[in-house]
Amino acid sequence: MYPGAHVETTPDKPAIVMAADGSVITYRELDEEANRISRVLRDAGVQNGDHVAFCLENHRSFLPIAWGCRYAGAIFTAMSSRLTTDEMEYILDNCEAKVFITSMYKVDQATELLGSNPGVSHRFMLDGSVDGYAPFEDAVLAATPEPLEGRIAGNDMLYSSGTTGRPKGVYQKLPDEPLETADHSVGRMSVLLFGQTDDSIYLSPAPLYHAAPLRFCMASHVIGSTVVVMDRFDPQEYLRIIERHRVTHSQVVPTMFVRLLKLDPAIREASDTSSLQAIVHAAAPCPVAVKEQMIDWVGPIIHEYYAGTEGNGIVYCNSEMWLAHRGTVGTPINCEVHICDDDGAEVPIGEEGGVYFGGGSEFEYHRDPDKTAGATHPNGWSTLGDIGKLDEDGFLYLTDRKAHMIISGGVNIYPQEAENVLTMHPSVADVAVIGVPNEEFGEEVKAVVQPADGIEPNDELAAELVAYCRQQLADVKCPRSVDFRSELPRHPTGKLYKRLLKDEYWAASGRSI
Repeated sequence: MYPGAHVETTPDKPAIVMAADGSVITYRELDEEANRISRVLRDAGVQNGDHVAFCLENHRSFLPIAWGCRYAGAIFTAMSSRLTTDEMEYILDNCEAKVFITSMYKVDQATELLGSNPGVSHRFMLDGSVDGYAPFEDAVLAATPEPLEGRIAGNDMLYSSGTTGRPKGVYQKLPDEPLETADHSVGRMSVLLFGQTDDSIYLSPAPLYHAAPLRFCMASHVIGSTVVVMDRFDPQEYLRIIERHRVTHSQVVPTMFVRLLKLDPAIREASDTSSLQAIVHAAAPCPVAVKEQMIDWVGPIIHEYYAGTEGNGIVYCNSEMWLAHRGTVGTPINCEVHICDDDGAEVPIGEEGGVYFGGGSEFEYHRDPDKTAGATHPNGWSTLGDIGKLDEDGFLYLTDRKAHMIISGGVNIYPQEAENVLTMHPSVADVAVIGVPNEEFGEEVKAVVQPADGIEPNDELAAELVAYCRQQLADVKCPRSVDFRSELPRHPTGKLYKRLLKDEYWAASGRSI
């Protein structure tokens, strides 16, 4: 399925609504624009299986470009609009892009990229142009809206967010299928698990370049739903949009839950969320107390899944399942989950270890066989690098990412536990718990805190936060010190760039472990 499949029945139905200005793209307009874009790409030499990259803010043309790539049979890479020039250059080279599309929003970096990436034969810019970039809108308007012949469905090749190192391109070899009948696994999941239909209104509050927002928005078009796109997440505006557009489905990350819960209770109580049928969350662990409060507020309509850009497996639970297994991320639905020690041996039920998926889809890290091998178990299973455990009912509980583990005096400490506690303190807007150098123990636990609005950071607050944590966790798991920042380096998808924080503290020590 694809947007064109809905043109005969609902041509004037909104396919995309931009929340900021209310502008609408109907299903007829989306299909015609995607056809034109596919023609532009073909004229630029893009054949089935060739790579196209684009770097945009949440632009009105973002989803039409993604569909145009799929119509053209291209492998497309949506790049984060927060990347540095060096990171953009790296991804353009690594994904072997023939065409690069950006906007005036990225004009400075677009200009800096001129002269690099010789494999890029065509460069386009939206909302204007500069030397070296052709105006994309002009090229699209000059193209015919007639479909290409013999269309084979293209697919995304997205990059990990790079929170623990260089971004990795995730490549999945899919069978060549006609666009008109090609399967869309996220679309199937949205229908079967979340009850989404062609009458649904799906709200996307996150950056579209990330895997989940992009894939779920495109899945909504496969289904025939209307997609409402926010420029960026703001908790109060999010509630206004739900009420204004009678939103039925939305996907968020746990940090958005936290920001919603920290709104003035009067604002939350005055908000009409009665249209909501399903809120889906993923991307990062959700503190138990946060999820309990969300279910109390909006009802048992919250769904959770654990998966990665790699698409190697999915673990899922609805609210009822979670309430019976508080803290779980769910049970596998299209795969097996294996918990293994550092030697690759499976551990008993209830013990922690590396989380591996078996029986799911295969993937590889593009042009990086060493990273692919490092994520692969001798039995052929694959991992996203997380630590967790299974209970007797087969429900998975995540502890943390292996790369974030702190080893202090030989004791393994997973910082997610302390982060979950400190997140709930009313004076905390955001928090990262990391390991920093300690001459006696190797590492010690430190909390880096972004205070809530109106809260003055000082020594008294630091002592209060340490004591608050020790009331709920063993001393060894709690921070020995607290530093304050006006903002933490958090990816818009909710993931912390802990690597950047840790690098600051370890740089002067002359060691990294």
